[in-house]
Amino acid sequence: MNQNQLTTLLEQLVSGNLSVSDAVNQLKHLPYEDLGVARIDHHRELRQGVAEIILGQSKTLDQLSTIITALDDRQRNVLVTRLDQHKGETLTRQFPGGEYDELARTFCLVHQPAVNQGRGKILVICAGTSDLPVAREAVITARMLGNDVEELVDVGVAGIHRLLSCQEQLHQAAVVIVVAGMEGALPSVVGGLVAVPVIAVPTSVGYGAAFGGVAALLGMLNSCASGVTVVNIDNGFGAAFAANRINRTKS
Repeated sequence: MNQNQLTTLLEQLVSGNLSVSDAVNQLKHLPYEDLGVARIDHHRELRQGVAEIILGQSKTLDQLSTIITALDDRQRNVLVTRLDQHKGETLTRQFPGGEYDELARTFCLVHQPAVNQGRGKILVICAGTSDLPVAREAVITARMLGNDVEELVDVGVAGIHRLLSCQEQLHQAAVVIVVAGMEGALPSVVGGLVAVPVIAVPTSVGYGAAFGGVAALLGMLNSCASGVTVVNIDNGFGAAFAANRINRTKS
């Protein structure tokens, strides 16, 4: 339940258009609902402005189905991350209104499209095509949270002219997410070109000495460009969530 829904409920109660028992029934699962396998935080949207988002990794299909059903029954928009193809396609059959993105490994079920409340556009930059799964997770998350999102794909430092030809897009963004593996140099380059927050996402893409993304992570943490912040390896979701909060901060 978000703030607008709670306000409407209270107004209906005061006006007599809603009975006390009906109001209690709608509020009975606040602040959370114990499903046995999970405790759904129905109060989170009131506190944070965003409903609970589900990490699909390591959860069974039965667990996911139980959690999604609890949100679906209350007309919540649902976002599940880190889903393999089998789980994603099974959930799509179970919830026909949902959509599974195989590349991003996300499942979305939208009841009410999120209203764009951002100050500007979030730009997601992907260094290489191999980094696309993480970048696309960020794109879908940011859009589900109600942001205008644009993508730049395959503009890594091995061919820096590709990025430099897109400077108009860079300067139109309110927040930039930069996804890169290997040595993780791209966020430093972008950070030196723009005056807005830059969120760097290291990916696990790379050869042996990349150490599963640790090399990129350390490179980004040691960025010589001021104002670059870094999230965990392969955490496109975390970058998008942070970008959403930045984009919604009042001027």
